[in-house]
Amino acid sequence: MRYADRMGRLGTETAFEVLAKAKKLEAEGKSIVHLEIGQPDFPTPPHIVEAAAKALRDGHTGYTPAPGVPEIREAVAEHIAARLGQPVHPDEVVVTPGAKPIMFYMFLAFVEAGDEVVYPNPGFPIYESMLDFVGAKRVPLPLTAKNGFRVDVDLLERLVTDRTRVLILNTPGNPTGGIVAPEDLPRIAQIVLRRKDLVVLSDEIYSRILFGGRHASIAAQPGMRERTVILDGFSKTYAMTGWRLGYGVMPKECAARFSQLMVNSNSCTANFVQRAGVAALRGPQDAVDAMVAEFARRRDLIVDGLNAIPGVRAIKPDGAFYVFPDTTGTGLRSGDLANKLLFDAGVACLSGTCFGAHGEGYLRFSFANSPDNLREGLRRIRACLAPAVAR
Repeated sequence: MRYADRMGRLGTETAFEVLAKAKKLEAEGKSIVHLEIGQPDFPTPPHIVEAAAKALRDGHTGYTPAPGVPEIREAVAEHIAARLGQPVHPDEVVVTPGAKPIMFYMFLAFVEAGDEVVYPNPGFPIYESMLDFVGAKRVPLPLTAKNGFRVDVDLLERLVTDRTRVLILNTPGNPTGGIVAPEDLPRIAQIVLRRKDLVVLSDEIYSRILFGGRHASIAAQPGMRERTVILDGFSKTYAMTGWRLGYGVMPKECAARFSQLMVNSNSCTANFVQRAGVAALRGPQDAVDAMVAEFARRRDLIVDGLNAIPGVRAIKPDGAFYVFPDTTGTGLRSGDLANKLLFDAGVACLSGTCFGAHGEGYLRFSFANSPDNLREGLRRIRACLAPAVAR
C-alpha cells in the first residue's frame, strides 16, 4: 500500500510506547515502578459510574447531536461560566470523545499549510505531531526551569508575527507542571489582540489539579472570549481516561465549524458517557478534592526525594501530576538516562525530549502512583545513578 506523504509527518505519544516496553519487561519477570504514564491511579467516582450504568439501562445508546446532548452542554457551560466569571451559552460547547479532537479540529479549522503556530516546548507531544500533519510552521516557545517553566512574555512577543495563526497555552502544563502566571495574562491578551487573525488554544485539561491559588484562563481577559478555544475534559479531574470524554468552549460560529468536523469524523460522543459527564460536573466534588490533596503530598515526596539524588535538581510543580527535573548533573543525555533507569533500575519514566527539543537535560516522572511505589522508585534511581555520578 502507498500512504500519503502526510502520514510520515504524524508523530506519537511516547508515554504509551514506554508503557508497552515496561509491560514487556514485566512479562519477562522484571519488577517495574511505573512513573511514565499520565493517568490518575484513582477509580472513577462511584456516582459517575452509576450514572453511566443507569444511562445504559435507560436505553441511552443511540446517536446524539454531534456537539453533544443538551444536558452536558448546559452542564459544561455552567462549569466554565463559574471558572471565567462570565456567562457561557451551551451553543458555545462542543463535546468530543476525549480532548484530543479539539486540538485536531483547531488546526484543521484555522491553520493553512505554512501558517505559524507558537506552542510551548517542552510541551504535550501531540501539539507538534498535529502541527506537522497539517503542514504548519512550528514556532516553539521555550520553557525553562529558571523561571518555573512559566511563559517568558517578552520572548512570546518577539515570536508572534503577522503570520502567526494560533498560540497554544497549556496551564497547568504537561510535562512541567508549570502555569501561565495570572499576572502575565493581560499582557499576553494584548499581544493576541494586536494581531487581527490570531486565536488561542487554551489547553486547560489540568485546571482542577492545582496546588495553590485559582486557575486563571486567558479567555477571562477582556476581548479574549472571541479569540479563544478552551480545551478541557474529564480524564484527569475525574479519573476517566478510558471513558474518552472531552470538550471545547469557543465562540458560537467556531462551535458550528467544530460540529461539522465532528459529523465528518466521529458522528458523536457515546451517549451514556455524556450522561456520566453530567453527573461528574453536577455531582459531589469531594473525590476530586481528595485526589488533588493526595497529589500535593506525593508532589512533595517525589520532589524532596529527587533533590536528594546527586546530579538531579527538581522544582515543585504548580499543578498537574508530573515533575520535570533537570538531570544534566548526571552527565547523561535524557534519552540514555531514561533507558538506563528502565532497563537497569526498573523505573519507567520519559525522556524530556519526548516533549520537544527543549526537553533535553530533563526527565518526566508522573507521581500518579502510590507513595510506597514512589519511595521505591526513588530508591532505585538513587542506587542506579550513584556510581555514574561518582565518576
